[in-house]
Amino acid sequence: MNKILVIGNLGSDPEMRYTPNGNAVTSFSVATNRRYRTSDGETREETEWFRVNAWNRLGETCNQYLQRGSKVYVEGTLTSGAYLSNDGDPRASLDIRATEVRFLDSRNSGPSNSMNETYPSQSQSQSQSQESGQGSQVTAQDGE
Repeated sequence: MNKILVIGNLGSDPEMRYTPNGNAVTSFSVATNRRYRTSDGETREETEWFRVNAWNRLGETCNQYLQRGSKVYVEGTLTSGAYLSNDGDPRASLDIRATEVRFLDSRNSGPSNSMNETYPSQSQSQSQSQESGQGSQVTAQDGE
């Protein structure tokens, strides 16, 4: 099973583009912080950066409502890639292909607080909205 969960803040505004066959993909980076104490009692903090790609409707919604500093929960799969650096050296990358993104900021920051790439049945989606007392859950299909 390949699954990763990350909670953090966007380091910059999302960037959306379209593939040649018309699929939307939005990319953004999420920073997570980890605090720990060293053996001599000093408190240190480390930041890890995760590159996230959200596809199709999920990507369009992320592009519309997220911005630098937004706090998000991202769930997805880890994907590997290769590219050439500016120096021409081969490099490897690990990215998250988002299957669900939850906005953790105030409720006023978007149409809902959760988006995912699965289609629940229409009645299931309606009952989730009614039970939670919140806005309907935005869903999108990956398309690949």
